Amino acid sequence: MSIQKKIEAVIAEALYIEIEKITDDLKYQEIAEWDSMSHLVLVAEIEKAYEISVDMEDILEMGSVAKIKGILKKYQINV
Repeated sequence: MSIQKKIEAVIAEALYIEIEKITDDLKYQEIAEWDSMSHLVLVAEIEKAYEISVDMEDILEMGSVAKIKGILKKYQINV
């Protein structure tokens, strides 16, 4: 699985949406499936998938798929 597909799969699984709906423009609370509870699930799934611990500041900044990808670069994960 490519690195790009891995993050898309993690997001799709955490939010219970189809992978085809994952775009860089997808934003927190833009869809019903990405609410505050599913945001925490998403963070946990990202931490598990990439074996990292995301700082609280970064969790709060994860407001879109594009921002998630940018934050992961901070943890040396290029997506």
